[in-house]
Amino acid sequence: MDCAAKFEKAVSRLPGVAKANLNTITGKLVVEGTADLESIRELGKEENYTVNSEYTQPSTEAPLQQIDWELRRAIISGITLAIAFIIEKIGMPTFVFLPLYGLAMLSGGWGNFRKAAMALPRRDFNMSVLMSVAILGAVLIGKYEEGSTVAFLYAISEMLEAWTMDKARQSICRLMDIAPKMARIRRGNVEVEIPVEEIITGDIMIIRPGEKIAMDGVIIKGASAINQAAITGESIPAEKGPGAEVYAGTLNSYGSLEIEVTKLVRDTTIARIIHMVEDAQSKRAPSQAFIERFAAVYTPIVLILVVGIVLIPPLFFGYPWAPWIYRGLVLLVVACPCALVVSTPVAIVSAISNAAKNGVLIKGGIYLEEMGSLKAIAFDKTGTLTRGEPTVTDVIPIGALSESTLLEVAANLEALSEHPLAVSIIKAAKSRGFEVTPAENFKEITGRGGQGTVAGQTVFIGNLRLFQEQLISTASIVQQVEKLQQEGKTAMIVGTKDNFLGIIAVADQVREGSAAAVAALKRAGLNKTIMLTGDNVTTAEAMAAQVGVDECRADLLPQDKVTAIQELLKEYGKVAMIGDGINDAPALALSTVGIAMGGAGTDTALETADIALMADDLSKLPFTVILSRKAISIIKQNITFSLVIKAVAILAVFPGWLTLWLAILADMGASLIVTLNSLRLLGVKHDLTM
Repeated sequence: MDCAAKFEKAVSRLPGVAKANLNTITGKLVVEGTADLESIRELGKEENYTVNSEYTQPSTEAPLQQIDWELRRAIISGITLAIAFIIEKIGMPTFVFLPLYGLAMLSGGWGNFRKAAMALPRRDFNMSVLMSVAILGAVLIGKYEEGSTVAFLYAISEMLEAWTMDKARQSICRLMDIAPKMARIRRGNVEVEIPVEEIITGDIMIIRPGEKIAMDGVIIKGASAINQAAITGESIPAEKGPGAEVYAGTLNSYGSLEIEVTKLVRDTTIARIIHMVEDAQSKRAPSQAFIERFAAVYTPIVLILVVGIVLIPPLFFGYPWAPWIYRGLVLLVVACPCALVVSTPVAIVSAISNAAKNGVLIKGGIYLEEMGSLKAIAFDKTGTLTRGEPTVTDVIPIGALSESTLLEVAANLEALSEHPLAVSIIKAAKSRGFEVTPAENFKEITGRGGQGTVAGQTVFIGNLRLFQEQLISTASIVQQVEKLQQEGKTAMIVGTKDNFLGIIAVADQVREGSAAAVAALKRAGLNKTIMLTGDNVTTAEAMAAQVGVDECRADLLPQDKVTAIQELLKEYGKVAMIGDGINDAPALALSTVGIAMGGAGTDTALETADIALMADDLSKLPFTVILSRKAISIIKQNITFSLVIKAVAILAVFPGWLTLWLAILADMGASLIVTLNSLRLLGVKHDLTM
């Protein structure tokens, strides 16, 4: 991590470079400005990095087996150190074991010495410089055994850090491997298997049963159940047929499909998810920003302290030089902030990767931490707590008319209307097998309903106000209408000027799992849940009671929702807003964390929200809160542990209790422990009962 920070700063200082950002987890360097690739490569060599352009075409040849020289040097260092130690203890002459200690130091510290030699001309006092000084200082004061031990242990430490960081990288690599790299395409009358990079929009992709879909597209032929767990986190396959959208990386269960490709490989939903997960690390969390500021002040203070501990006791108090030089070298080693620096990014990437695997896209560490410290959450109603599709719930005939006849008359009246309520009535009639025939002379009455001619008679359909304006008394049906409204339903009356034919009630159905998700959020400790809706108060209160939210605010226009979020922020401090990512955009932007429903289905949701639930699944919301809180807890554990270990070790330097090899062992152990602790976040499960 120290090498990465130094490399990032070195690149940012190159001529023409405005800013450089290195994502240590993904190994991606983003440079703003006019970058000279060869200069960046030269700087990369100093830190043992290989730098390639993102647009470099990968070689089709099999990669050559690389020799792991770092591992070989570490093994040589360990073996020669052990032999030298044994030889020294059995009383052999110095000239026998001294070269072995020298070989152990050279082989174990080779990487450090090389990096230090390149850093010193730039006056860059990185960890390689500090470790090299500690090893050479040990030699100068005759501590050959300890200098060799430091070189060996530091070589092992770097290998362990690389291994544990690789565990975090693998979670992103698994995302990258989800989509196939080749696809079967039909061009003309020929089927060819080609790399996905060569596929263009409009190509026809052939998918056989049991195969993964390689590109985003629309089914033009065939039907199947598509397992979309890779994108949405849903374990149950979705039945899809012609006209349905499918995503790269999803699995075709049983049917043969022909799919028209709609996006290039770099624009597929899975590619964008991977890109956003990678970029999430660049959006520093508050704890990570604090640590980076702390480390920037901490390192110079340590260097001043080292100079003081080496010079002051011998110069001013007459103490011998060798013990205090040794203690200064120990302080150099033990004060390394590696564990502190690595404590946050691995935790954040582990949590974000786990969330992505479960169908939750978190755009950055800052949103991960904010999600864990929320006090309240506001829900949009339509399309969030509900399905957003009105459904006929009650058909109540009045007089001699049957339910079927009433529904058929209503459907014929609404056949030419495009209103969502009209669409729900037509859909209900067709589901019962009725053939819908548009009524004659249909006229839509805005905000009221409509009228038309059925069997030579003028028939009205609409709300109470429509009939009252036609001077038709509604006293006989007001009580029934109000009862339906109290149940959260919209009542549409069907009748003529002479008599009422019946009432049809329509309601937006509560999304399955909404009530369970709200209950789980309360168990997770959220103080307040609020529903914001444009519906009337009666309908809103009925819906609020059904899903279990604490408060509802009704009759809200989009600007009213913004005002509501402002009031909630004043009252609770940190408030999330969850909506569809389009209509609720102003409120989402104003909230502490904006959460969009159905990120897999809408480009807007993916782009605008801080967090996107890839499927329309509210159960992922309490999972995200719990994951965020565990991430914050682990980050605090890591920071506390790192600082306590450093403080104890530094205090142990002054009385001479700490040796060089114990110092490096403490530093290595602390880094390894905080990294392994962070990786626990990869195992947090999606469980509503938590």
